[in-house]
Amino acid sequence: MNDTILLAHGSGGKLSHELVEKRFLPFLTNPMLNKLDDSAIFEANGRLAFTTDSYVVNPIFFPGGDIGKLAICGTVNDLSMSGAKPLYLSLSAIIEEGFSLKELERVVQSIEAVAKEAEVSIITGDTKVVNHGQADKLFINTSGIGIIPAEVDISGANAKDGDKIILSGTIGDHGIAIMSQREGLRFSVPVESDCAPLNKLVAQMLEASLKIHCLRDPTRGGLATTLNEFAEQSKVGIVIQEDKIPIEEGVKAACELLGFDPIYVANEGKLVAIVEPNDADKILAQMKQNTCGKDAAIIGEVISEHPGRVIMKTKLGPSRIVDMLSGELLPRIC
Repeated sequence: MNDTILLAHGSGGKLSHELVEKRFLPFLTNPMLNKLDDSAIFEANGRLAFTTDSYVVNPIFFPGGDIGKLAICGTVNDLSMSGAKPLYLSLSAIIEEGFSLKELERVVQSIEAVAKEAEVSIITGDTKVVNHGQADKLFINTSGIGIIPAEVDISGANAKDGDKIILSGTIGDHGIAIMSQREGLRFSVPVESDCAPLNKLVAQMLEASLKIHCLRDPTRGGLATTLNEFAEQSKVGIVIQEDKIPIEEGVKAACELLGFDPIYVANEGKLVAIVEPNDADKILAQMKQNTCGKDAAIIGEVISEHPGRVIMKTKLGPSRIVDMLSGELLPRIC
């Protein structure tokens, strides 16, 4: 029996069915998916959030995760940033001929584990196989649907003068983990991706207060780009304190060695929240009760001056403008 993907696995015939039934269904089984219909049918009440994303990370296995975990976390987190409770996901895999079935199963098991952690179901999907050399091992697309409670109103355009800015934890972990694995770099302090589902953290934050105006996970482009997006969407100024931004020592050292600024490096398990000032401490305290928010900190505030611009007060005293990322810092990071 062949232990790698063949073009025939994408033919729609017997091998295609065996691929789904033996390599996907045993791990992702649920009543809706098990029907294997062309569409999944489900019921939902209230406002819905819908998102989709594709994952082409290189390498597909890295410290702290893999492409499967990344795909589920990314889609769960995108839904969560609108205040939605993620419910159902689709999963499509584009697989290169010759890819190891053992490695595919490892990815699917990772998907199973993080989907259970996030309490979401994968209810529909697809597989395609392309010729050797026409893809890079495995690409994944996921889409997701969640329900937004009626009282929740979160948008990048909702920041107001005086609001506090909360960062859920250390920055740059994912980007440096990918780079170190890709380039074979070794650091005295190991660096792992922060890849994690954030829906339960967001739910705890909303229990503490509904006065959360903006939420976003600072993935490609990092913290700096996310803050610039908020400033532009809300037409406000933002001031952050460099010494308040948590960064792991290993990430700091790696960034110094590679010439990167950590505020531009990608994250996959962090969020930035802009909240009502009177509720900031209450929300922060609740975040610290969650593993994904244990290092959370208030790092700045929203101001009415210089709308559309982000200013950082540096550790040395002077302030500097923080622009949005220009160009590609780390390609194929997610």
